[in-house]
Amino acid sequence: MPTSIHPASAGNIAPRELALVANTIDRALCTGLSERFEIVAPSQLADLTVHATVTRIVPTNKSAATVSSVASIGATAVSVPMPRIPIGLGGLAVEAEATNMLGAQMAAIVWARGADMLTTQARASAVGDAYSLSSAFGKDFSKMLVTGKDPLKGMPQVPSVRKMTAALGGKSKFEACRTFGEAPGVTGMIAGRLGLPPAWSDKGASTKQFTQPH
Repeated sequence: MPTSIHPASAGNIAPRELALVANTIDRALCTGLSERFEIVAPSQLADLTVHATVTRIVPTNKSAATVSSVASIGATAVSVPMPRIPIGLGGLAVEAEATNMLGAQMAAIVWARGADMLTTQARASAVGDAYSLSSAFGKDFSKMLVTGKDPLKGMPQVPSVRKMTAALGGKSKFEACRTFGEAPGVTGMIAGRLGLPPAWSDKGASTKQFTQPH
């Protein structure tokens, strides 16, 4: 099932930006779950159905993000690391579950994270930080379902060739995952480095379709 946005978390954020955050979660979940599961369309029976709900988005201060981006670009030119201005950092909170064919809950997660000054790139958008964090959530929950372990514990794993290909804008393994569109890849990396809004490089979903792991 596609990720939903709780009405209380939307605030004054534009619907198109909210849709981009939700779609990025779906894309990351689909890519991660493809490591173990076959992802199928809703017309087919599935062993598990995964659904996530965004419960809170802390908006990014666009003015502060723009200043941070300009400062970072200038610092890069002289090879001096430049942290973000610690004002108006955004955040994301998500709840998700996986249920079996009878509707019984098999796994669940309550996840929340805020942007930080060092590792989260500033982007001039109200959902700039939430967009960046949405991929992190998708990776964490899919890892939990694939491995059966706490995704926040243990050593980081080297991503598979398939994951790296998808991250660089390649086609997903399953047709059902392709409905969420391709990752922005190198173009997205450049856009992020320049502090451009996510919508500049991420075109979102290609079509609207429910998908689930089999």
